[in-house]
Amino acid sequence: MSVPTAYRRIVLKLSGEVLMGNQPFGIAPEVLPQLASEIAEVRALGVEVAVVIGGGNIIRGIAATEQGLDRVTGDYMGMLATIINALALQDALEKRGCFTRVLTAVEMREVAEPFIRRRAIRHLEKNRVVIFAAGTGNPFFTTDSAAALRASEIRADALLKGTKVDGLYTADPARDAGARLLKRASYQYLLEHTLQIMDAAAVSLCQNAAIPIRIFNIRVPGNIRRVVLGEDVGSTVSDA
Repeated sequence: MSVPTAYRRIVLKLSGEVLMGNQPFGIAPEVLPQLASEIAEVRALGVEVAVVIGGGNIIRGIAATEQGLDRVTGDYMGMLATIINALALQDALEKRGCFTRVLTAVEMREVAEPFIRRRAIRHLEKNRVVIFAAGTGNPFFTTDSAAALRASEIRADALLKGTKVDGLYTADPARDAGARLLKRASYQYLLEHTLQIMDAAAVSLCQNAAIPIRIFNIRVPGNIRRVVLGEDVGSTVSDA
């Protein structure tokens, strides 16, 4: 018997830092299998799953700029880092029986398909997990913006933002003991408050496409499934 889910098609946004685990950089060997198992479990529910993954565990464009690199060069290096992470996640998913495709905004035919919107949708319809890599293919845009853009393009029902905190707070809970968890907020609230949970371009894209943003703690096992099933996990950003 199938389990009713809240969403038919989702984009899951993962930061590269999630892959580090407790390491200072790189990919922690215990993290990928856990993530892959949770994504495979959601896919088994009949949900079409696309993933956008960052590259901050390897390099971030802004950080590279602070070290003296040209911003555009640093951003392209960051895009290549997301491809490395996407291939690692693809391998972990396929070891769990998931058919996958990596689609990249920076052409690299030997290792991934170029991003074509209709092809991405067709892969999802064929029960493949689609991993979007290389951001938007343009410097100065974050992988959050890429996730919102891809969610809009494939007409996703929700953008799931996996973080290291329990949801959307009124301030950084690591720095402000008085920060409160907001279970619900509007797009406008996110745009008017600099909460650093998602950049303004990404929020605006979701607002224009009326795609709800679910913000939750990715480090809690089972949370991806709980969000997909419609449980009251984390925070929801929408105009509803």
